[in-house]
Amino acid sequence: MTSHVVSAAASGTWVLGDLTVNRMGFGAMRLTGSSAFHEGTPSDRGRAVAVLRRAVELGVDHIDTAAFYFSRLRSANELINSALVPYADGLVVTTKVGPARDACGGWAESARPDQLRGQVEENLRQLGRDHLDVVNFRITGRQESISEHFGALSELRDAGLIRHLGISNARHEHLVQAEAIAPVVCVQNRYGIDAPDRAGMLRACAERGIAFVPFFSIAGEGCEAGAVRAERDGVLAVAGAHGVSPAQVRLAWILRQGSHVLAIPGTGNPEHLVDNVAAGALRLTRDDLLLLDSIGGPAS
Repeated sequence: MTSHVVSAAASGTWVLGDLTVNRMGFGAMRLTGSSAFHEGTPSDRGRAVAVLRRAVELGVDHIDTAAFYFSRLRSANELINSALVPYADGLVVTTKVGPARDACGGWAESARPDQLRGQVEENLRQLGRDHLDVVNFRITGRQESISEHFGALSELRDAGLIRHLGISNARHEHLVQAEAIAPVVCVQNRYGIDAPDRAGMLRACAERGIAFVPFFSIAGEGCEAGAVRAERDGVLAVAGAHGVSPAQVRLAWILRQGSHVLAIPGTGNPEHLVDNVAAGALRLTRDDLLLLDSIGGPAS
């Protein structure tokens, strides 16, 4: 743990469309339980609410969520509503649509274009909002074209239900398709020290002035289950040199990949929250970066 005052502002800022946010944000998926979705043990409600409020106190003003983030007893959107309403000025809540789960938590067929309005309205109800700041269309499977889906979301944007649009789990052709329909303010893809950017979206977003928002940056191969692998020796070496946690090293590395890169680490643990936010102030050396880059190779 570092001794300086911890603030998300230390990570710098980026503009999502016309919404300025600190580059260190918060992902809500892990608020609902010990594992994502319906697996594991449901979280303690009071603790989850406290984590959200503490995140805002630490300067986090970009929260990533989705209506399909729920466990047997907890809904991420409902927790956000309970903890943060009335929402602070400048707090940006980003959500995702596309995937669908039934009442028992099982995955159902992803939404058709004509069903996306229902998913948007579900997020509005759960969050207690009259509009959504940013909505990402989450692409599932090997979907080739997203034009119809993104077109439907663009209509909802024109109607005032959505302010800005993005895409998630996307390939380059998806970005081209989306941009032909409406402005794209962010792309969410899996990316980290040991999860290369095979789709080349980091560079594509930089060239367009679009935010690149990696997910599973700490969890790595564990994905929804969390960090289940033994930590890499290189990450441990850098963490030891700076007297910080491996998670901080991973997040600091993410932020060094470009001024357009935003971090959205998630946790239901108040101590982990502070540790994650503190990564925004960690300054890696050139030697640190060379060592960390060698783990998974530089971004494409």
